[in-house]
Amino acid sequence: MQITDRVLIEGLEVRTVIGIYDWEREIRQTVRLDLEMAWDTSKAARSDDIADTLDYKAVSKRLIGFVEGSSFGLIEALAEHCARIVIDEFNVPWLRLKMSKPGAVRGSENVAVLIERSAA
Repeated sequence: MQITDRVLIEGLEVRTVIGIYDWEREIRQTVRLDLEMAWDTSKAARSDDIADTLDYKAVSKRLIGFVEGSSFGLIEALAEHCARIVIDEFNVPWLRLKMSKPGAVRGSENVAVLIERSAA
């Protein structure tokens, strides 16, 4: 059975060391994560029990801790590591992750990468 339900985390902002330029390696910048995670929510809907769903607070806390402690040159690399954490540690079968770096390009509001990954 294909899972069509989704659990979303939108606009999760975290400060980290990110970038390839020397000045970027000396400061912390904000990255924003938007996640769409496949999850069968029917059991939780019936039981109304947190144990039966994807704990989005736990996912958020794990990603915040990882991103804050990380130091990557590219948002592509950071996004890939975040996706693997969610899939491997929270047993999410599929996700779409948007990693944004607001203000990275003068004149633009945002730059981002959007990746889709699945287990296996």
